[in-house]
Amino acid sequence: MANDVFGGRNPKEYATTILNTAVEVITRPVDFYRKMPKSGGFADPLVFIVAMGLAAGVVQAILSIFMRMPGGIGLLAVIITPIMAGLFGFVGAAILFGIWKFMGSTQNYETAYRCAAYAAAISPITTLVHPIPYVGGLIGLFWGFYLAATASVEVHGIEPKKARTVFGTLAIVFALLSIGAEYSARKTTARMSDFKAGEMTPEEAGKKMGEFMKGFKKGAGE
Repeated sequence: MANDVFGGRNPKEYATTILNTAVEVITRPVDFYRKMPKSGGFADPLVFIVAMGLAAGVVQAILSIFMRMPGGIGLLAVIITPIMAGLFGFVGAAILFGIWKFMGSTQNYETAYRCAAYAAAISPITTLVHPIPYVGGLIGLFWGFYLAATASVEVHGIEPKKARTVFGTLAIVFALLSIGAEYSARKTTARMSDFKAGEMTPEEAGKKMGEFMKGFKKGAGE
């Protein structure tokens, strides 16, 4: 994959190359990005990121069974995740392209896209650990920024200290935002669970709603 050898291979060899590429990005990211071609078209990295999206979707489908999510969620994940991965890969690459340009990179958008697309190798694993409260999301966050910093040095020729400072700072900022968002979401979910059918009598539900409206009016100055 690092030499863009997808073309001309049969489906089995093609799948093996994708798998080997993912393993290399996960286990030897420095070597991978050091050898990664900076050009050669968008086809191979696009196929790769969609394949990783499909793998992540399958993992999400399996998790939905164990987490007893509503029926159909798993199938939807398998269909939607690779599509979203393919689309948002271009957006994410554009953001990274801007950051790398700001840092002094002379590489073009195609190179930025390749760096971002191959970083998707971690998505099946980060999807697997994501349900772990707080920690799961942070693993994916810091791992992704580590790969971005690695690509900064090995592909874009940016000084290591500068790459670590920029992407380390971004990782910390996004980690704080992630923790805050997850805390709020869990708190809201806990409150909403009080209104589930069978867990409260109509009188209790009415009392809760009355207290909520009273607080709302007070906050609005009525």
